[in-house]
Amino acid sequence: MLKDQDRIFTNLYGMHDRSLAGAKKRGHWDGTAAILKKGRDWIVEEAKSSGLRGRGGAGFPTGLKWSFMPKESDGRPAYLVINADESEPGTCKDREIMRHDPHTLIEGALIASFAMGAHAAYIYIRGEFIREREALQAAIDECYDAGLLGKNAAKSGWDFDLYLAHGAGAYICGEETAMLESLEGKKGMPRMKPPFPAGAGLYGCPTTVNNVESIAVIPTIMRRGGSWFSSMGRPNNAGTKLFGISGHVVNPCVVEEEMSIPLRELLEKHCGGVRGGWDNLKAVIPGGSSVPLLPRDVADECIMDFDWLREQRSGLGTAAVIVMDESTDIIKAIWRLSKFYKHESCGQCTPCREGTGWMMRVMDRLVTGDAEIEEIDMLLDVTKQVEGHTICALGDAAAWPIQGLVRHFREEIEDRIKYKKTGRVSAVAAE
Repeated sequence: MLKDQDRIFTNLYGMHDRSLAGAKKRGHWDGTAAILKKGRDWIVEEAKSSGLRGRGGAGFPTGLKWSFMPKESDGRPAYLVINADESEPGTCKDREIMRHDPHTLIEGALIASFAMGAHAAYIYIRGEFIREREALQAAIDECYDAGLLGKNAAKSGWDFDLYLAHGAGAYICGEETAMLESLEGKKGMPRMKPPFPAGAGLYGCPTTVNNVESIAVIPTIMRRGGSWFSSMGRPNNAGTKLFGISGHVVNPCVVEEEMSIPLRELLEKHCGGVRGGWDNLKAVIPGGSSVPLLPRDVADECIMDFDWLREQRSGLGTAAVIVMDESTDIIKAIWRLSKFYKHESCGQCTPCREGTGWMMRVMDRLVTGDAEIEEIDMLLDVTKQVEGHTICALGDAAAWPIQGLVRHFREEIEDRIKYKKTGRVSAVAAE
């Protein structure tokens, strides 16, 4: 359980002043120049020793990602791009940071950019985040006025500019290379890798793309030390994490907690538990809509971190916990996600362009029970042909929710098909 003194986001709920003066009162922008004076290598090593893994979904070690950037410039500028697109269904954690605690992100952008030799950073913010953009832009303007950004940023001797770029509401632009394409003014479609962004990213220059939360925790880690951050959570799953809990809980919320907290403790401590009690839980999606769901018997044991969930063939993703109680039509819920991924596919790769539509149309029939039993395995087979065969992870994101449904709720799908054919409810469905 996270102690209050270990919280990084001290204004998550907007109870306090979000201006620069308020942020400084809560300990932000404290000795920023001194952190930069310790040098690029020290910052990267501290990020590595903290055990921080990317908070955008993939969980790649942040310090390691930074270390891929060239040590010496070959004449090209370097860039940091901050992914504030947050378009994963169920996810609303970065939004709270930008809305209520924007200075954590801005200071983090300065430190991280310095660590990778970048004099400029871009925050790519989701098209629908209008108020968040206003809050963030106001905070950036304050920092320029106070000399914390621009020439000799925060009196560190480092020149640094921060730009806010507005997306136009495409899910695919949350993928890092599609985001770079969009920033360059082109259609948001993922690039083939290699080259990786650290070699040729934005405008063909060395670039690192990081999630908002990954960057916003950096100043506190630098002040309190990597070992402090790594002391929380299980090994390889370190630190604090923002969890966004929605769906059938008494009080949906976004909360900062320690990594590796048991799911049941998270829900009962912060959300008043599952609506109708724990026994009324049907399934939970632990990390945003693109990870496979977990049924109640697995959720009983669930530990909220990258490794435990991966062992259960799911994932922590963005830590957006979507809770579904027994009243949920689980087949229809997953159909709705299929419809979303079909709509958001950019159409570049054939397996995804054709497969997402095909999967959704089979799901249409499973919802009404107008399918054949054999189609369940055929659908599973198609998810395997989409998964891993596309340029970006949207193919996986479309396939995994369906795989989770079939893995854990096959009997329910079969019952619906049989009921449609015979009009009789089986013993399983009648329980």
